[in-house]
Amino acid sequence: MGALSGHIAKRVLHSVLALIGLLVLVFFLARLTGNPADLYLPIDAAPELRQQFSAEHGFNDPVIEQFGHYVGAALHLDFGQSLRDGRPALAIVLAGAPWTLMLAAITMVISLALGIVIGSLAAAKPGGLFDRVTTFLSLMGVAAPNFWIGIVGILVFAIWLRVLPTSGTGGPLYWILPVTVLALRPCGILAQVVRASMIGALSSGYVKTARAKGVRRRSIIFVHTLRNAMLPVITVAGDQAASLVNGAVIVETMFGFPGIGHIMIDAILYRDFAVVQATVLVIAVAVFILNLVIDFAYAALDPRVRA
Repeated sequence: MGALSGHIAKRVLHSVLALIGLLVLVFFLARLTGNPADLYLPIDAAPELRQQFSAEHGFNDPVIEQFGHYVGAALHLDFGQSLRDGRPALAIVLAGAPWTLMLAAITMVISLALGIVIGSLAAAKPGGLFDRVTTFLSLMGVAAPNFWIGIVGILVFAIWLRVLPTSGTGGPLYWILPVTVLALRPCGILAQVVRASMIGALSSGYVKTARAKGVRRRSIIFVHTLRNAMLPVITVAGDQAASLVNGAVIVETMFGFPGIGHIMIDAILYRDFAVVQATVLVIAVAVFILNLVIDFAYAALDPRVRA
């Protein structure tokens, strides 16, 4: 237990340091995009008006001083007000978080279920027709970029066939394209990991013993072998779940989902620094927490990780 606690404490420390570094980087990079006054004031605005706008929002202060104010306020979970509508930046981001989490959760459940089933069936007969076809499709899903798949999906199903909507969250039909686009990559990766792990497990001694005892093939694959082949699957599934939060940025923007990704893209375009910083913080914390849960689960299952 002591080794496990030490391992988790080390991972927490690394995560906190990475989070601090990320927030510092985002703060300074955001200010390289230019003065927000160029977007929020008319082109022919008087210099006095531009000066007043910058002074009201603290943009006239030296960057280091702005950073000091930002850190002091962030320690109290105050990330400032949105330049667009004056609302607290953190409240705007947290309002979009449920949509992103729901999209990622639905996608992960579907990807994990399909990946386990496809990978198990492919491992049952390596080199067979099903194995070759699913391996090809899996690699295609992994290699194809989300934005390209999304464009093709909109073109075929929304414009040509007119069976699915292009954007919004009005009902179940609105979720089909975003979930499908987001699920192809993790589903393909999980299917290949399950296949490789299952092939190794199917050649083990206990499987040969079960076959000699007359245990049905389906029971051997989905009961005995799958349970012992899940350790690498858990790690990869966790990594893919974390990447879904990042991948949702592109998908939400393409399909008009009111999630964190859509909010962040809008904030970047409008130089809404407070919202950008709050968005990055929420996404980073969610990813770090998920990674810690994965590390804890993996270390608990495999003592070698704690060393």
